[in-house]
Amino acid sequence: MNKITSLFNIKYPIIQGGMIWNSGYKLASAVSNAGGLGLIGAGSMYPEVLREHIKKCKKATNKPFGVNVPMLYPNIEEIMKIIVDEGVKIVFTSAGNPKTWTPFLKENGITVVHVVSSSVFALKAQDAGVDAVVAEGFEAGGHNGREETTTFTLIPMVKDKISIPLIAAGGVATGRGMLAAMALGADGVQVGSRFAASLESSAHENFKQTVIETQEGGTQLTLKELAPVRLIKNKFYQDVQELYEKCPSNEELAALLGRARAKRGMFEGDLVEGELEIGQIAGLIKEILPAKDIIKDMITEFEQAKLEVVSFGF
Repeated sequence: MNKITSLFNIKYPIIQGGMIWNSGYKLASAVSNAGGLGLIGAGSMYPEVLREHIKKCKKATNKPFGVNVPMLYPNIEEIMKIIVDEGVKIVFTSAGNPKTWTPFLKENGITVVHVVSSSVFALKAQDAGVDAVVAEGFEAGGHNGREETTTFTLIPMVKDKISIPLIAAGGVATGRGMLAAMALGADGVQVGSRFAASLESSAHENFKQTVIETQEGGTQLTLKELAPVRLIKNKFYQDVQELYEKCPSNEELAALLGRARAKRGMFEGDLVEGELEIGQIAGLIKEILPAKDIIKDMITEFEQAKLEVVSFGF
């Protein structure tokens, strides 16, 4: 067992990212049953919907699972109360100050992990008392850090600064990527995009199919003035770029974005006007697989890659 498998009592140091509109109880329980750590993505759920998913996840697996909570979302107090009431033992927080909720969660016996995009924020999370951090590089899908630091650079920088366990995220979808992240100092990996295109993902089939068709260079980070987000280059993305040519105000960008744009794209399957959030690693994802096969393939490739590195003879 390494630091991550020991911390969460799981078989493999593979965490499924708590992605909005992708990470319901079916995906979380499937990943946990396969030996990883599944996360329910609370960011796209009303409080009572989250409660329902937690209850269903507890019935679908007897393995550890957790909830990912973006702290800037509404109803945060109610969400945290539900997590405690339902006996969730692992919470990943993001998009906010870890000092706000970490003491409350720890007082209720919950293991807390915070997602960061820099070594500065990693230190702040450690000082706030979290049990581990996820360091997420620029390659990742969805909302990203403003520093634009890539995973290959970020992981060793964070490793040098903190003493708590470190999970690498951003551009990890294969066993070779997992080995590279751990060679750089990570104790485990968080995988998002690969599980977004899984059989159990709650995303629309249109979105999943688009993910596996996305090629190298098919995504771009944009809307940095609002909240940086990596998107597939569809019509909505092109509309954003055309608006940028007019030097828009933040209000004009927000008006174009509107409401529920991510739900429209990922959950409802509108490939034209929807927001399609995915990581650069989509260019390596070629088929929709069950979560258990994704984990099996990652571990098999990880072990084979280790042997190949040893055979180099350095």
